Amino acid sequence: MKTNKSIFIVSCLFALFAFNSCSDYLDPENLSSVSEEQQFDSTADTFTALVGVYSQLAGDDGYGQRLALIYPHSSDDFRTSGDYNCNDRRGISTFGSCPTNTELNKPFLKLYSGIERANLCIKNIPLSPVYQTGSDADKKLMDRYLGEALTLRAQFYYELIRNWGDVPFQEVPSADLNDLYLAKTDRDFIYDKILGDLAKAANLVPWRSEGGTTAARLSKGAVKGLRARIALARAGYSLRRNPQLMVQGTNPQQYYQIAYDECKDIMNHSGEHSLNPSYEAVFRALHANAQDATNEVIFAVGAFGGNSRTDSKIGYYNGLKHDDTSSWKGGGGVNALPIYFYEFSKYDLRRDVNVGIFKVNGTNQAELVTAITWTDAKYRKSWTSITGPSQNLAVDWPLLRFSDVLLMFAEADNELHGSPSQDAVNALRLVRNRAYTGNLGQAGTIPTDKTGFFNAVVKERFLELGAEGIRKYDLIRWNLLDSKITETRQKLTAFMNGTGAYANVPLNLYYKSSPYDPTKTAQQNISAIDIYYPGADKTEVFYNPSQDATPSGYKKIAWRSAVLTTYISDPVKGFAQYFQPNKRELLPIYSDIIQSNYNLTQDYGY
Repeated sequence: MKTNKSIFIVSCLFALFAFNSCSDYLDPENLSSVSEEQQFDSTADTFTALVGVYSQLAGDDGYGQRLALIYPHSSDDFRTSGDYNCNDRRGISTFGSCPTNTELNKPFLKLYSGIERANLCIKNIPLSPVYQTGSDADKKLMDRYLGEALTLRAQFYYELIRNWGDVPFQEVPSADLNDLYLAKTDRDFIYDKILGDLAKAANLVPWRSEGGTTAARLSKGAVKGLRARIALARAGYSLRRNPQLMVQGTNPQQYYQIAYDECKDIMNHSGEHSLNPSYEAVFRALHANAQDATNEVIFAVGAFGGNSRTDSKIGYYNGLKHDDTSSWKGGGGVNALPIYFYEFSKYDLRRDVNVGIFKVNGTNQAELVTAITWTDAKYRKSWTSITGPSQNLAVDWPLLRFSDVLLMFAEADNELHGSPSQDAVNALRLVRNRAYTGNLGQAGTIPTDKTGFFNAVVKERFLELGAEGIRKYDLIRWNLLDSKITETRQKLTAFMNGTGAYANVPLNLYYKSSPYDPTKTAQQNISAIDIYYPGADKTEVFYNPSQDATPSGYKKIAWRSAVLTTYISDPVKGFAQYFQPNKRELLPIYSDIIQSNYNLTQDYGY
């Protein structure tokens, strides 16, 4: 499995010679010293061109950092660390980004570079002499490459739409356009086009076992899962230009049916992908460039090369904090909201994987940290084999998991039938029961009315998919972002005051530094920390008021007391303080890109 991925990744190096990056928005791709026709005159050359498309997923400006770790924040689970500045990553996190924010530039251009490369493949593969003179096996292989190019183009457009709404749309190489200065195209038209492309691609791309591929390469399951995700986005709400309001897409039932059918087909092929018995093991595998045991990760962006173009900073920019003088320097760029920890039951095994309440200090000891500096702990540099100051860790980014497919199926089923079928209930229960392995009696019941079940799906996705770049976009398509931000501020205020659900949360905790062992589970890492608690059940320490005096030999750490009014509503340090409904659900387009295209408008009040 690992060998197949290595072959696939190494071939990216050859693709870099075949395709150079676009220097400007929508400039025709430079095919180096070969013509378009020559680039596609054999299966080997075509594969090199295809890997050039894949390469646009990775790197700092792709899912190696910005698209995965910066653009998706904030939501009601995580936020970017640091103080507000409209011209950096914190401006995006607080919904206060300026059009001059340089973080908005290269990801936008890189997505269009990926589209340009995909368009070259989509145009030239059917024209290749392999289709006229090649063997049946070669023709089938070229069909597969075509399906992959169609799918990658769909992913690039989906990413553009969910961040910028209506965008310029082209489905031919730039050299074939009469005018490079394209205006925006309505997102519903683009959605319908790429949904059709994905239906075609699903007939061309093989299942994982048939293609002998790892999650770093598209399979039929990945194509279908992406089609389901885009169908749910098409059925949901988004911010429109005229009038400037959150409006649901037309004919939503048609798109719920697409999502239902595609997810059901993946579920029916359980030999291809299934739920891993261990939630933590799924993410550990991503740190080792390995497949998880049941192929729960259906599609991931492969990271390699130790550079900003093809590798990732996942686990270095974000993830569990490791002090600079520890064996593993890095982490801490994304913070969990304190209330997110308390959304999990103490029996939910996902809690300690998702939320890092400790850091690794300079002597490789685990120390509790204040409640406002908790991190997204399913990414940890210490889970890799890399030590020292290295920033590029070759940690893959999970674009699609089987648990997501189960929950998309459950959601679509509920919308289609007016209440959940038993299949939908079972799908949600599979996800929840894994989280309560060893304590199934604590998993609770699942509502069977439409509204109750929808709310259960919203909550389960909240807990299951934390820090995977999904939550903000879920809330937008459900038109819940505004209300959830308001609700989150109310919860943070109650947390600060120790009222309501947080009445028994300790004001401070007392602990002793303990040796950190990255080979132990997330739960074992927490239980290994000596946290003072006079009762018999140490797991209750987070759910009972603390004493005022620091016990002898222990250090005090601010828990509930770390949250102040400034953390909630301050113009510089507050949570999502610049969000405005019907305006900030989308990002501005970088100002230089607007200025380079006289047909492109900014919109949405920016």
